[in-house]
Amino acid sequence: MEVCHVATAAHQSSHSMSVSDDAARTLATVTKSVPQMDTLTPRWLVHLLAWVPVEAGIYRVNQVVHPESVQIKCDNYDESPLADTFIDYERDPREYRLKAVQTVLDVHTRVSDLYSSPHDQVAQQLRLTIEAVKEHQEGELINSPEYGLLASAAPRQRIATMTGPPTPDDLDALIAKVWKQPAFFLTHPEAIAAFGRECTRRGVPPATVSLFGSQFLTWRGLPIIPSDKVPLEHGKTKILLMRTGESRQGVIGLFQPALEGEQGLGLSVRFMQIDRSAIASYLVSLYCSLAVLTPDALAVLDDVEVDKFHDYSPTYR
Repeated sequence: MEVCHVATAAHQSSHSMSVSDDAARTLATVTKSVPQMDTLTPRWLVHLLAWVPVEAGIYRVNQVVHPESVQIKCDNYDESPLADTFIDYERDPREYRLKAVQTVLDVHTRVSDLYSSPHDQVAQQLRLTIEAVKEHQEGELINSPEYGLLASAAPRQRIATMTGPPTPDDLDALIAKVWKQPAFFLTHPEAIAAFGRECTRRGVPPATVSLFGSQFLTWRGLPIIPSDKVPLEHGKTKILLMRTGESRQGVIGLFQPALEGEQGLGLSVRFMQIDRSAIASYLVSLYCSLAVLTPDALAVLDDVEVDKFHDYSPTYR
């Protein structure tokens, strides 16, 4: 009787053998992250603004005219009549209309049906689209020629740097312009680094403060907030200082409340249709604007040099 012997590779070789890593991975479950997009930022400006709901998409800013003409007198001991006065308003006040940031997301139903495990394809497509819309929103709040912060600064509230790189003296000059309860500085991250270098050179390192779980440099107790949406061209940028809040006659954000499919302040997602090619379409809309209630709520430092020896291309358009 013949005895069959099954010889394994381990018995046939003096060296230990095993299934290869590449082969083993074919049976393993891979842990997958959600899609990562490196253009996303914290968007601190949106978090720090006071947001006011707007009915019918219009916000009217009523201003007092000739406030210096209001007559106020102290009590007279000779019992003569006190001054009479009244406060007049602008006849044609400025109105801010909400602007729409919109896009249409298309997803083939085959993709959502077959490839939605472990991550829902439609949910991830919408998440990334919403994030991109919010990034554009912050850029518009700063740069819009109609209502952006840079376009809204009054000429008398704009100053130029004293030396080129941002210095403590420059930031003090901004505080002198917005001295009534200023809230925060806003500038490009490169300007914050340049300001830190100037403070170190002068031996006055700025303190830090914790907001939203992150650390920020401060000056005179005011946080310096970074945003890459502040334009940086040819090594020069700007620093803004603002007061915020409706009750403080400051800078406010405007949004449309109670939208159909609301996903956040002024943000909605609506399913549109599935066409004959099996493409599902979703409308992503964000309605917002910004208002500066009084001119002294905002000041801008222009021509801030961040590096004299480096030629930067524009970071936002």
